[in-house]
Amino acid sequence: MKSRAICFTLLSAIAISIAASLPAQAQRARVFVSVTGDDANPCTAGSPCKTFQAAHDAVLAGGEISVLDSGGYGTLKINKALSIVAIGVEASIAIGSGQNGITINAGSNDAISLRGLTLDGTGVGLTGIVFNSGRSLTVDGCVVRNMAFDDIDFMSNATTVQAFAVSNSYFNDNGGTGIVISTGGSGAITASVERTGFYGNVNGGFEVDGDFGAGAITVSVVDSVAANKGFGFLASAAANHSVTNVSLTHSQAASNSIGIAAQGANATLWLAQSTVTGNAVGFETNSGGRINSYGDNYLQAANTLNSGTLGTASRQ
Repeated sequence: MKSRAICFTLLSAIAISIAASLPAQAQRARVFVSVTGDDANPCTAGSPCKTFQAAHDAVLAGGEISVLDSGGYGTLKINKALSIVAIGVEASIAIGSGQNGITINAGSNDAISLRGLTLDGTGVGLTGIVFNSGRSLTVDGCVVRNMAFDDIDFMSNATTVQAFAVSNSYFNDNGGTGIVISTGGSGAITASVERTGFYGNVNGGFEVDGDFGAGAITVSVVDSVAANKGFGFLASAAANHSVTNVSLTHSQAASNSIGIAAQGANATLWLAQSTVTGNAVGFETNSGGRINSYGDNYLQAANTLNSGTLGTASRQ
């Protein structure tokens, strides 16, 4: 009897151990979502989930969520490294009143990649994508529109370097700013934006704000357009805060209240091969901010006026 009791105890312990390990074992490196899926499914290609959140919870850290067909997949909170990929389909997120579309609270070594998503706030959703923490965020081929506030807030409070990259994307018709990059900590931010449009945003197109942190912010914008509302491209950084450099190359600021602007002693905007036209104010510098031109730009008479001074930069 004693040996049977010992055997039963061992078997029970093994069963408990196996049961405890099942959720981790159930996670997969690649999971799938479909509009015909079910969140009770295991998120395989044959039995996909229905929402991004269920797929997020089922995928291994560093894994991929693949979108099988066009449709809406719900708002999402990300707390680990992952990629979401929608190729040849429209993966949309309709954002309800008072909500954010995607909120990222990931670990300091976590890389997040979003590809092929459409986020629509219908005028009542707050912000499309909010990056609070993580190592990096990459956005490719995405559309964020009709938000009550900003389309993307990339906000760093880290002590380490964080990276942000945007390409082939559009940020349109929101009540705030298309993209805001800001730092509140000592960690640096490096960012790259290419082939991206900012249209009809009430506050402005693209803003880099170093007024609250200490980490350097270095941003390159290439082949991009900001048009038809508030400011086009803005760099802002007060003295004793983040040294902020924004390089604007082969880009356009058109029909805005202010085309390009640099505000604060630690803010510099570098302008090369770009066009500034049809703005109420073509360029503006104040509070010690600097705009340095490489001499190959087109600041057209179609701007009503300019404010401040335009510096020069030498090509190497």
